Amino acid sequence: MAEGTLKINTEKLLPIIKKWLYSEKDIFLRELVSNSCDALSKLKILREQGETDFEDSEMRIDLTLDKENKTLTIADTGLGMSSEEVEKYIAQLAFSGAEEFLTKYQNKEEKDQVIGHFGLGFYSAYMVSSKVEIQTKSYRKSDSAVFWSCDGSTSYTIDEGKKDARGTEITLFIEEEEFLEEARLREILNRYCTFLPYPIYLNGEHINHKDPLWLKSPSDCTEQEYLEFYRQLHPMEPDPIFWVHLNVDYPFHLKGILYFPKIDQRFDFQKNHIKLFCNRVFVSDNCQDLIPEYLTVLRGAIDSPDIPLNVSRSYLQMDRTVRSLSSHISKKVADRLATLYRTEKENFENQWDNVETIIKLGVIHDEKFYEKVKDFLLWKNLDGEWTTLSSYLERNPEKIFYTQDPEAPFLSVYKEKSIEVLIARGPLDTPLMNFLELKLSPAKFQRIDGGLDPAILDQDREKTVLDTDGKTESSKIADFVRSSLSIENLEVEAKSLASEGLPAFIMLDEQTRRMRDSLSLSNQQLPPGLMDKKTFVVNTNSPLIHAVTKHKDPELAKEILLQLYQLSQLSQKELPPKDLPQFIERSSKVLAQLLSS
Repeated sequence: MAEGTLKINTEKLLPIIKKWLYSEKDIFLRELVSNSCDALSKLKILREQGETDFEDSEMRIDLTLDKENKTLTIADTGLGMSSEEVEKYIAQLAFSGAEEFLTKYQNKEEKDQVIGHFGLGFYSAYMVSSKVEIQTKSYRKSDSAVFWSCDGSTSYTIDEGKKDARGTEITLFIEEEEFLEEARLREILNRYCTFLPYPIYLNGEHINHKDPLWLKSPSDCTEQEYLEFYRQLHPMEPDPIFWVHLNVDYPFHLKGILYFPKIDQRFDFQKNHIKLFCNRVFVSDNCQDLIPEYLTVLRGAIDSPDIPLNVSRSYLQMDRTVRSLSSHISKKVADRLATLYRTEKENFENQWDNVETIIKLGVIHDEKFYEKVKDFLLWKNLDGEWTTLSSYLERNPEKIFYTQDPEAPFLSVYKEKSIEVLIARGPLDTPLMNFLELKLSPAKFQRIDGGLDPAILDQDREKTVLDTDGKTESSKIADFVRSSLSIENLEVEAKSLASEGLPAFIMLDEQTRRMRDSLSLSNQQLPPGLMDKKTFVVNTNSPLIHAVTKHKDPELAKEILLQLYQLSQLSQKELPPKDLPQFIERSSKVLAQLLSS
């Protein structure tokens, strides 16, 4: 029997590891099971080197919970350790056995299978244990079994062990009652260890049954397999619409499957949905540094041995590799979307509502992404037809007319003139238009009530003849309406619109409206007075405008014009809620006056 002291720089290091290294205590099980996987993977490499022999059926990990004695044992049939190796790999904190092993047995195919990097995972056991014991026996038949025990202090005991078969057994004397519940242990194993490559048993029950689908070649995967894997990752969710299978070997190793979910009103855009794995060990469901921000609404899983993790393997460390991975993932998603648009165009168009948020965010935030998706950045027009901007501009070279309301009364003017109008009612459309105008210059977007385009005017019926006072009929109509309304900061214009059916509308400058939409999108308050200046456009070809300006009762004419102004506000969704009671009251009043007259 021998005694020794853990070789660490300070006696305070182990308590720090126990308290601060890991963000969640349940990670101890991930670390210990990962170490067991390492031991099995190393043994497999040694078999390839001809240093040992065994059957694959012998490789397994067993967890045994003894609630009565408050112990949990993690046992594997891996390569085990000799007395010298226990001293070297267990008694010296942060000595990375995995790194040294890989240096000695360099094998590209097997490198991904060795999980450990830091040599600290074993000591996570002390987050939940008062004492840890190891019984281990090396694969070398000449080596004796070894027993090691430590109560979490810097002192340990090492002696001859009692283990007969190759492998390692780690027994934790559990302090935390939570981890003496079998259901809790099963939950942790399902979270972190579902896809580990060797069978894991908890009190005799096989926990991990399936290999992750990302290991298969995309050409070997069926649609049903993709859907089943999605349901395994995201149970109780509607089936996804598309998916991207990532399989990269150069310049880094990356595998995974990303799914485009169905997006409805309940969809949580703030929640992280992509699970991050390192060599099949679950690390985190927060991939915001690895995945471009505009793709974080995707779901699925990514696995890479090349991702740089912090010492606790809980968080990514930003470096050039992460940025390269992020760029590559963006490229693969864009390529997949392009293929779907090219080969399944009708299906792609039918699913546009589910993918447009992702695509539009990508366009706004990533110019490289824009270059890849610009040819299938779709818009629907009032006739229900899909178009791209390049196609639209071939038909209408200067302006891109759009509406946020496909039922807006004002659209009748454009329909009568056969002007194509696009529907743009998404929350991202305003910043998207600002970006696209830089690319499509000199073409501009214009909302149908954001300006008076010559295309909707009837120049032949313009009332421009001067009277004896040097005024046109149009200017007199405008003056009459302006004085009748007496609304501060309201401009009035009288124009000859191409349609007689629209008596008036409210015009708000395109840039002012976009500023308002942008501020609303970011939940910022509007600057005082931003929306005060509007233009009330009355149609000189409207029978209603003609009648009201010639009406014998000036008070009734004023009431009708106020009603028409608020009716225009209401139809364009600009009527302040506080003015609605007044609008309803005036409606009854004007109708009664008209009937009585």
